[in-house]
Amino acid sequence: MDEMNPPKRLRTTNEESRIEVDVSIIMPVYNAACWLDECLQAIMQQDFTGTMQLSVFDDASTDDSRASVEGWRERLEGRGISVVMSGHNSAHPRGVGYAKNQAVSQSRGRYLCFQDADDVMLPERVRLQYEASVLHPNSLIGCKIQRIPEGSTERYTRWINTIGQDQLISQIYTSHGPTVIMPTWFCSRSWFLEVGPFDEGGKGVPEDLLFFYQSIRQGGGVFRVDQCLLVYRYHEKATTHSVSEETIWKLRVDFLQERVLSHWENFTIWNAGKQGRKLYRSLSPANQKKVRAFCDVDENKIRKGFYTHEESKQRPKPKIPILHYKAASAPLIICVKLDMTGGILEENLDSLNLKEGSDYFHFN
Repeated sequence: MDEMNPPKRLRTTNEESRIEVDVSIIMPVYNAACWLDECLQAIMQQDFTGTMQLSVFDDASTDDSRASVEGWRERLEGRGISVVMSGHNSAHPRGVGYAKNQAVSQSRGRYLCFQDADDVMLPERVRLQYEASVLHPNSLIGCKIQRIPEGSTERYTRWINTIGQDQLISQIYTSHGPTVIMPTWFCSRSWFLEVGPFDEGGKGVPEDLLFFYQSIRQGGGVFRVDQCLLVYRYHEKATTHSVSEETIWKLRVDFLQERVLSHWENFTIWNAGKQGRKLYRSLSPANQKKVRAFCDVDENKIRKGFYTHEESKQRPKPKIPILHYKAASAPLIICVKLDMTGGILEENLDSLNLKEGSDYFHFN
């Protein structure tokens, strides 16, 4: 090597990683080649004027996902969006929690925008969620969504887009899961580090729900930008489908007991049918004792007078009264599905003049 002309010194990856940017877009990728062009095009079209980075972690894809991202690198960097990508080639993916953690740890944004490779962000997404996150630094920020194909998961989509700001906190126990959905999350890096990382248990683990609960436990807020900022795709390969309903049920019951029932001396379960009885049987013995009654609108159930807990080891077996909902007393856990009774449940609840989030919580 010529002593007089030492090679030009390149910036090391370590030095580059120390240069902060405003927002890192966090994108785990697994066999997403067919969606990536549309996804990356949308990232390029963001109207945010701050500094941005795309951080991709490829979780052992067997298709052309990495090559697709590489194919966009020059165009993205031409728009001032730096790209950092890594991954692994093991025989099996390590799971979405692991991939997201890796993408976060190699990124350098002061704020994190989580993006699934099969979804498409609208041009204002980063700008509007960044502005909201600056105002709510210890919150998970979501947004409204457009679901494609049109009409898939209609009730769920309506719920995502219409629950009020107070309900983002009071409806965290329902079977819908996080009240701002993971594909729309945006938060400060400092809050992510306070709460995280994501659970890396892999397939069958609802890493988003676990993270969401942990954020709530640590006093984190939940805020939604009331504008549609994401096209959220429904398809059979989505990782959501790998988590069993029983896993989610158990986590929800435990969280309800921890956050709500532990503060109540007694309460009523609204629904003397299958779901209400299942909730009762899933409670700890101490919380089962707090159930004052079931209530319902169904005259046949009310006529029975009580529910006997046949599996109980107690003698005599516990018998729980079944009342008409107008005779029931708060607080209540509502085990009737929202948006399924043509508005009747909602009307009946309104007639009792109770406050959601203190007098009652929705569980279904």
